[in-house]
Order: sequence, then structure tokens, then C-alpha cells
Amino acid sequence: MGQVWHQNAVIYQVDPGRFFDTNADGNGDLRGVVEKLDYIASLGATTLWLNPFYVSPGRDNGYDVVDHLAVDPRSGSEDDIRWLLEETRKRGMRVIVELVAQHTSDQAYWFQEARKTPQSPFRDFYIWSDTPEPNEPAPMFPTVEPSIWRWDEEAGQYYRHLFYHHEPDLNLSNPLVVAEVDRILLYWADMGVAGFRIDAASHMVEQAGAGQKETGYALFDRFHDLLMPRNPDTILLGEVDVSVEEMKHYFDEGERLTTLLNFWINKNIFLAMAREDASPLCKALEELPVPPERCGYCFWLRNHDELDMEDLDPEDYAFVMDKYAPDEEMRIYGRGIRRRLAPMLDGDERHLAMAHALLFSLPGTPVIRYGDEIGMGDDLRQPERESVRTPMQWDDTPGAGFSSADPQQFISPIIDSGKYGYQHINVAEQQARSGSLLQRIRELVHVWRELPEIHYHCFTHVTLSHKSVYAVRYRDENAATLMFINLSSQPVEFGCEEAEGLAGAQEVLADDNYDAPGTHLRLNGYGYRWLRLR
Repeated sequence: MGQVWHQNAVIYQVDPGRFFDTNADGNGDLRGVVEKLDYIASLGATTLWLNPFYVSPGRDNGYDVVDHLAVDPRSGSEDDIRWLLEETRKRGMRVIVELVAQHTSDQAYWFQEARKTPQSPFRDFYIWSDTPEPNEPAPMFPTVEPSIWRWDEEAGQYYRHLFYHHEPDLNLSNPLVVAEVDRILLYWADMGVAGFRIDAASHMVEQAGAGQKETGYALFDRFHDLLMPRNPDTILLGEVDVSVEEMKHYFDEGERLTTLLNFWINKNIFLAMAREDASPLCKALEELPVPPERCGYCFWLRNHDELDMEDLDPEDYAFVMDKYAPDEEMRIYGRGIRRRLAPMLDGDERHLAMAHALLFSLPGTPVIRYGDEIGMGDDLRQPERESVRTPMQWDDTPGAGFSSADPQQFISPIIDSGKYGYQHINVAEQQARSGSLLQRIRELVHVWRELPEIHYHCFTHVTLSHKSVYAVRYRDENAATLMFINLSSQPVEFGCEEAEGLAGAQEVLADDNYDAPGTHLRLNGYGYRWLRLR
């Protein structure tokens, strides 16, 4: 079966404001991303996912958008994004950008006009009420925003905001609003982006259907029909944190979203690692609806938000939280973890490499967040999710190689002390050190890209007597690959007959130098081995 590009892409998630600063103002910029493209390409990444770079007050990492069609001056200019698109094309890479259309900033022109008078043509761009219903959805940030309704003195009404009060919700059941969203999509698509990561996609469905999801899904039919005739390879990557049963509605027959960010698997990755038991992850994968042929799932370890553990069984939830967020300051919103991956795994490079080997053994598109490839830490002194949004650590010079500005002027503080300080954790050190986390992940990504059989429609789990080993087989008409990942710190050994015939297998990736597969297969603690049969 032929693949479309996004089914075997490797996505590298970049926050332009925190990646690399070229003009010494303390803010990373789009030119900085261009300057570091060769580094990103050397990782084996094929696609950049850019966090928002649009005009914004910056109260929510740029997700509080004022103007969806303009580059924030701190990030650069429209010429810079065009240059970035051109330079990625030269390297055979693609760029996806954010569609943030569930809400705007309260500083947006539409909202400022909407507030002035009930007769404003923009009034119905947002959701208003004289008397909010008490049974409305719970706030997304319940420890920060007590309600999703906010009284606006100038408007003389309450407006709805599912997220922060400075992010009023758009009325996506209004055709005029949807026409504006169309205009945003076409603007960036015509500029040459490969697609869109659709922020808060499941909430957009509810707003588009005025509470009726069945009606709301048509919004994504419309986006698909708008973009695919121009470029049938466009990716529509939805942030869709919904039940397993609901996922199929976001694909429909392959004519809505192309790819779903899979939160259910993300939760179960951490449950499996915490319990050192592969079965929760296997069970979760087997529950998923099979995606249509040109569609798929997107998997990751950590992103720019909290690690949401909601929906796990209470006992499993408590176990994961106690394991990875034992202190209250590590927790957030009554549901999640506000730590980076490395501190959750005690900075153990073997453990971190294993986690990435596990990620790349899953049947979907992997995402690496900037800095995870070197094991960057977090800053729990920062509020809410800002703890995991610290500047990239390039080297051990003052400013971590992120910027030559005074660190007091940085968009957010660098990590400058302790085990995860830039003096110890940085790209330059790991580039030079054989066997570093960076080197391991680079090898892993490059091997993965040479295995076209790794695809949702080709995978089956292999059941072993060791519950700590995640084992999976991929097979197409040309080859089969077996992957074994030990979730435990203890070494394991099992008979090759358990693994369904490894005679003649070639080892294409391993955490160590092992003997060739014979009657038994051995794995170190946190070890991994990928074996290929032609």
C-alpha cells in the first residue's frame, strides 16, 4: 500500500520565540529557525510544526491571536516566513502552521468592534449571553478561570471563553466567521505551507454545531473540500482529545481531518512506562478505529502543554501522578503534569532513549518537541505551562547560545542552574559526545525513515511472557520488522520462538552491542532492539 507523505513524516515541533534569536532582542525569531534548519535536518526530521508566530499580546504563548494573517514583529516579517518555506523546500522538508480559530485574543479587531454595540457586524462573531447557563462546559483551566463566562462592561453582556478570559470564543456557527477562517487557510496554503495543526479541534466542532457535534463535523468537511483541490497532500492535523469511539467521526471516510493527535495513546504510553507493563499501551492501540487509507494518527511524548492524564482509571491516574509528579507544584489544572520528559525520567539518558524508541515503534507519525532530543529540563518556578517553554539550550556560553541579549530581556528565563542547566545540557556537548541522547535519537530517526513498512495498516502486537517488553511486528509485501522495547530497568531474556521466528533477522537498531539472535533474545534494562526480515 502506498503512503502519503505525512504517514511517514518525522515532525519537529518548534516554538520560534524560544528557539534561536538572531537580532539580540531576547526573542527567538523565524530567521533563527532558518539558521538552525541544518541542525533540524540532521536529526532526520522531515517536517516543522511551528507554534504560533502571528501578531499577539503573547499572554498564551501566541495562541491569543490578534491577526491571523500577519507575522508578529518579534518573530520577524512575512519575508522571513517566505524565506523559511523556501529553505525547507531546498532541504526536502515541509512546514505546518497553527490554525487557531476556536478563539481570538480580546485585543483582536473583531472583538474590539463586537463590544461597541449590539448592532456591530462583528457582534455575532462571538458567543454572548445575558444570563449564562450554569450547566455550560467546565472551564479548560479550572484552577485559573472559575467560569467560561466573563462580563464585559462595554458590551453589557457576558461573552464565552472556554480557555482564558482574554481569549473569547468564536461563533463558528456563523457563516461569516467560517468565511474568515477559509480566508486564513487559503492565505497560508497559497504561501506554501504543507498543512495546519488545528488547535482545539474538538471544541471547534461543538461551536460550529452550536452544541450539536453531528452538525459541527461539517466544518472539517468544508476545510477538506477547500484545501484538497489545491493540494491533495495537505495535512489537517487535529488536536482532538476525545473518546476512542468519537475519533472515527473526525476522519469520516477520509474526507475530514487527515491526522489526529492521539491523546489516548499519549496517556497510555506513560501508564505503560510507569507500570513497566506494555499491556495498557497494547490494549489502547488495539481499541483505536482503523484510520482511512490516506489518514493516520500522530504520537508524541511531550508537547508545549500539560501532560493530560484525565480519563485514565482512578487507580492508574493516581499511580502515574505519584510516579511522575509526586509534588503538588509538578501538577496542573487538576488533571495533568507540567514537567518536561527528562525530569520525569530522572535525566537518565538510557531511559529517555528507550522512551523515544517506544514512540518510534508506534503505528503513526512521531513528533519530537524541540529540546527533548537533548533531555532539556523544566522550570517549575514559571507559571502554569510556561514551565515547559524555556529557551533552547545550544551551548554552554552565557545565554545558552539562544540569544546574545541580556538574559533579563529573554522571552522567558533560561534554565541556568542545577542538573538541567544549560552548562550541562546543551546541543554542542551532545554533538561531541559519542552515545549521547542526541546521537541515539538521531540514529533512531534515521533508521526509522528507512523502514517503509511501519504503518498503521501493517502492525500486529507480539505477545511475550515478559510483560515489560513492548513487542510489535510490521509487515508489508517486501519486509517485516520486529521491534522490542524493554520498559523496565531490569534486563530480560526470552526465547526467540516467542518472537515468532527471528532466524536470519538483521539487527537494524539497538541500544547496545548484542549477540546475534539465536535461541534467545536479550535486552538490557531500558534496552531496545529492532530486527528486520526481508
